[in-house]
Amino acid sequence: MDEFSAKRIKDGIEYERARNGPPNGFPALPPIPSARYVDTSFNDLERERLWKKSWLYAAHMDEIPEAGSYLLWKRLGSPILIIRGKDDRPRAFYNTCRHRGGPLVKDEKGRKTLFTCGYHGWSYDHQGNLVGVRDPRDFPDFDKTCLGLIPVACDTFGKWIFININLKAEPLREYLGPVAEQMAEFQPDRLRLAHKAEYAVKSNVKVLLDAFLETYHLKSIHLQTVDRFLDHLGTTIELWPNGHSRMTTPNRRPEWKDPGIAGLPELDSVGEIARENNVSYNIYPNIVCPPAPTGLPFIVFWPKTMNTMTLECVWFSPDWGPGPLPGVWNTRIANFERIIYEDTQFAPQIQESVESDGFKGIVLSYQERRIYHWHEELDRRIGIDDVPPEARVVPMLSPFIERPRFGRAAE
Repeated sequence: MDEFSAKRIKDGIEYERARNGPPNGFPALPPIPSARYVDTSFNDLERERLWKKSWLYAAHMDEIPEAGSYLLWKRLGSPILIIRGKDDRPRAFYNTCRHRGGPLVKDEKGRKTLFTCGYHGWSYDHQGNLVGVRDPRDFPDFDKTCLGLIPVACDTFGKWIFININLKAEPLREYLGPVAEQMAEFQPDRLRLAHKAEYAVKSNVKVLLDAFLETYHLKSIHLQTVDRFLDHLGTTIELWPNGHSRMTTPNRRPEWKDPGIAGLPELDSVGEIARENNVSYNIYPNIVCPPAPTGLPFIVFWPKTMNTMTLECVWFSPDWGPGPLPGVWNTRIANFERIIYEDTQFAPQIQESVESDGFKGIVLSYQERRIYHWHEELDRRIGIDDVPPEARVVPMLSPFIERPRFGRAAE
């Protein structure tokens, strides 16, 4: 992180600790309507215009380690095949043969020289080109070049693979904007995949995601864990374009070290802000990432139905050398899962509440403005005129969205 950004955050922490109310000119946020969590028509709009038109984390390059390696990705329903080509680039295609729709692969992962449909034997190369057709004599005037696999946009940030069903989407780096610049200090091109787990949660995806965008709940939910170390009154927040954001919460016990990181390799490129505080990025729409010099998780929120979701937790580490993942990671993951349990324990009951007649909407404080920012962006993705009036969020935060230029240029 550059000196200008670091100073802004440190000044922000001191301001937050000292203030007696929201800053002058910051508006009272209108309630977020309850319909956004329970209305099926709004849920359909969200699925089609947010989830199917956003850059979404899919995998790490370690999961497709050599040419021809593949994995199947099904988070949005349609099975998508992610393949590492001979040029080491990942590409994504629908796992659907262009003949009669047969699957090219059935296993969740593997490696193939060619991808051949088991139904009638049509074959495709790593770039999705149709290269083999059984009994070509029976297909007069047949042009194989028009029947390659249907692609899905696929790009990388470091070794993280993102996909987007919308082929007209802006390039990934442009979409990430300040996220990519600010997270460069964690060297995503060098991080290794360390651990993956997922948890089924009985709530709307937004019910849980909202909770991860603020620290207001620390003194209720995390009294014996996170709240012992973090000063939520010092949390400073930055809202960025495309719905992204970052919050930095100061550590009030910097001398304490998590026993789950003892002896682990560290990234020497990480600056003082992430070393001495708890930083948390929201990579819109569904990644929460609290990075550290010893590695970082992607906490990824996936909708299943309107009232169920999957929480995926993926850990990345600096290179630990030869051999298996160091055993101290077991302690680190166990400590992390305790916090995840605290955050998810009430989700089913909250879901019951939001489905009740007594739920009229969400009232947010200045501390919780990242949540409002997230929902404003959702309406922009859907198209404000297409959001039903009873579900619409009133645009309020545009003057507070930073379009930063980092380093000296920012001065």
